[in-house]
Amino acid sequence: MGREIETAEITRRLATDRSRAEVLILTGDPGTGKSALLDLAIGHARRQGERVLRAVGSESESRLGFAGLHQLLRPVLGELDGLPPRQRSALRTVLGLDETTEAPDGMLVGSAVLTLVSDLAPLLVVVDDAQWIDRASLDVLSFVARRLDGEPVTLLVGVRADAPLPGLDKGYERLELVPLSAEAANRLLDRQPAPPTGRARVRILQEAAGNPLALIEFARAGVARHSGGSGVESPLPLTDRLERIFAEQARFLPEPTRRSLVLLAAADPADAPTASRGLPEAGDQAWVPAERAGLVRQDGVRISFRHPLIRSAVYHAASFEERRQAHLALAALSEEPDRRAWHLAAATTRPDSSVSDALRQTADRARRRGGYAAAAAALERAAELSPRRADRARLLAEAAGLAVLTGQLGWVERLAAEVREHSDDPALISRASLAAGQLMALRRNHAAAFASLTRIAKEAATHSSRVMDALAAAAVVRYYSGEESQRQQLETLLPALPDPTVRDALRAWVQAVSDPHGAGARLTPELPALIAGAKGDAALLTALAVVAWILDQTALAAKTFDEAYDRWQASGALPDGLGSAVGWTYLEQGRWAEARAVAAEIAAVASAAGLDHAEACAQVLDATVLALLGRAAEARRGAERALALVDPLESRSIAASARRALGLAAVAEGDYDTAYAQFRAAFTDDGEPVHYHVSYTVLAELAAAAVRKGRQEDAAALLERAARRLGTGMSARIAALLDRGRALLADPGQAEPYFQAALADDAGEQWPFERAQTLLDHGEWLRRQRRIAEARPLLTTALETFQRLGARPWIERAQSELRAAGIEAAAGVVPGALTELSPQQQQIVRLAARGLTNREIGDRLYLSPRTVGSHLYRVFPKLGITARSQLRDVIEGALPGDHAPAEVRAVLTPRA
Repeated sequence: MGREIETAEITRRLATDRSRAEVLILTGDPGTGKSALLDLAIGHARRQGERVLRAVGSESESRLGFAGLHQLLRPVLGELDGLPPRQRSALRTVLGLDETTEAPDGMLVGSAVLTLVSDLAPLLVVVDDAQWIDRASLDVLSFVARRLDGEPVTLLVGVRADAPLPGLDKGYERLELVPLSAEAANRLLDRQPAPPTGRARVRILQEAAGNPLALIEFARAGVARHSGGSGVESPLPLTDRLERIFAEQARFLPEPTRRSLVLLAAADPADAPTASRGLPEAGDQAWVPAERAGLVRQDGVRISFRHPLIRSAVYHAASFEERRQAHLALAALSEEPDRRAWHLAAATTRPDSSVSDALRQTADRARRRGGYAAAAAALERAAELSPRRADRARLLAEAAGLAVLTGQLGWVERLAAEVREHSDDPALISRASLAAGQLMALRRNHAAAFASLTRIAKEAATHSSRVMDALAAAAVVRYYSGEESQRQQLETLLPALPDPTVRDALRAWVQAVSDPHGAGARLTPELPALIAGAKGDAALLTALAVVAWILDQTALAAKTFDEAYDRWQASGALPDGLGSAVGWTYLEQGRWAEARAVAAEIAAVASAAGLDHAEACAQVLDATVLALLGRAAEARRGAERALALVDPLESRSIAASARRALGLAAVAEGDYDTAYAQFRAAFTDDGEPVHYHVSYTVLAELAAAAVRKGRQEDAAALLERAARRLGTGMSARIAALLDRGRALLADPGQAEPYFQAALADDAGEQWPFERAQTLLDHGEWLRRQRRIAEARPLLTTALETFQRLGARPWIERAQSELRAAGIEAAAGVVPGALTELSPQQQQIVRLAARGLTNREIGDRLYLSPRTVGSHLYRVFPKLGITARSQLRDVIEGALPGDHAPAEVRAVLTPRA
């Protein structure tokens, strides 16, 4: 009744000829009809011959890792054998079908579900009461939803209004179930067995406020009649009033029926078949009164509540002793240790070491499957039930460490506070505080995060490992904030440390991240040996790759990142901040499609976890690539989004990077006034860098814009100030950028030595775009000096690089210069076509050209085989080919680099 529009919208998305995935989130208050609409969708899909997978969230299962996923996939567990081995193993592990000592890769689990879903398509996936689906299952659903492109799969999610839905609360269309119109509400009342009339009808319409369930239940219960015609006068919210009605109906049932209802209310979905049989002494007829009262419904031998509110009403209306007995009965009947542990915990009011131990074992199983939220919740409850104060503190500290992986800072901070309350042990206190500080680093308030982390480092002076971990995370905050006083504090703390013989890599991390120009000369020669010594340790390799990137050892950084991803496990002693460093490495190396893929993955995970600064890092990375591609409007939107997510005074790295992206976007459009203003904003009015690392990357761009706008004097002064500040600590990259800037700003007769210096070092090949810019500038200068023959090869080489990268504005400028030099440049059609492809399509094309099958490509890129095939089908016409065998010839030399696509799972923050 009154849901014709919503019904049409859902059935449209289930059209038999749909060629793409559909994701729709149904939101509304309890009783607005979400479940009814989802049931309608299920019936429609089944009539079309489609398979249906369904899961319904429940409060009691929300603490069990992957319980929702297990419920969803239970009907198709026999299909797991058809998955690739890695995927099959990971999925069986998280579903509890296999045992392992380490949590499987989360992206591999998501990839397995995606492949399975693709194999079952056309398919309808329904998730109801998603506000109670466990977090680990929601993360998998979010992963799958982002990659369903091209699949005839519809995902319908029902969730209560205003309930958080991590990973699915942004970027997907929502269909809100608003209250019924007056006309529809009256029609619904007319359909009831005893339609209310007169004042009673008016009062019910007023009280129900268009809520369908309330209309039905108020009419069924005769609300207005019971209150003497005045209706329900209580100020309780509508949901509470409905629960009161249901509880009142249950109160007058026979005692065996009421006790069986409490048992059913206390049960998890997995316990429901057992609970449906009720108490043994109640007999088969126990459910008849409850069914007549409209509280339950029977489907074969299975009994279920007609609405979640009824379950809640029955459970909370029962006395504690009744609930306790129900949980004890279910614990005795349950064959699953995790469910048994939680039932025992629900029945326990005082410390109990055996129940606490059972919950600790539950947490360990959840951790091994990657259900970090479930593991932290179990440890927190285990701490509450532990008889010993020291054990409580230890369990709470463990819970805090696992809760970090959920991104829920409030939860981590609360757990850390409880550790301080229950323990005097400095090691435990600093361990829990460190967890909160590391997570704070990925949010907006960097001053508070730095203060917390350095305080931990000072307090844990005798614990070398924890001190270094705290300082390592503090160095990340220093990088993000760019605050000079923080560098000074880190320098003060480092010398006081005991000699960390086995922790040279961490020391290198702290020094390089907090002061790259000061530490670069010493650390750069040490890096290859440190990396060689880290073989097999993916977390350490990743951290050293970040160090290499910061020190402008881009080729070494890219090689190390690629090697680390072959071994990555989402754990390790090093902080996982600066995750976007891999993207910047790929950008600088000319692997722009991979840089955008990194940015997209980080942005999705950070947005889902509410990590504003991490999302801003991804946004500004993507904006920079878009600007270089000439997509200026998109670049501006991304850079402005990044600035909106942070406080620029506390996130100077974002502020300077965003100014660079905005300046490049202006250059792409030929707006050099704006370009100069944006590049100049990377430095203060008196010429100091806004950020000690990022600001120096715009020096050459600043000079180029200054020349076009007559601001050479200001730019020259700024460049020389930067050179003096950097001294001998500058990298080959920054030296080349300075020389290019000096060449552009110099008098024409004095420019050539600077151009030659900028191009002299072969290390410049690591930064192909920047080197091509210098070649273009030098070639242009040579042409204007009428040295045409010398200019042509430089301009030709620059154009080839720009075409290979897809840098359209620079392609056009290089072509114009070549025409002026008497050469009509080739259009570069194939590279241009390739750069029009999305980052994901470029990765697929590269792998397909190497001969990988769709299934192998999907396994590599965490896509379904069908999605890979769909992308290739759309790509072929753009490339002017008709067969897969033509791909190798088409892309030979066209895509930058010859690198396997980066598996970006290692850079998701924090440790996602």
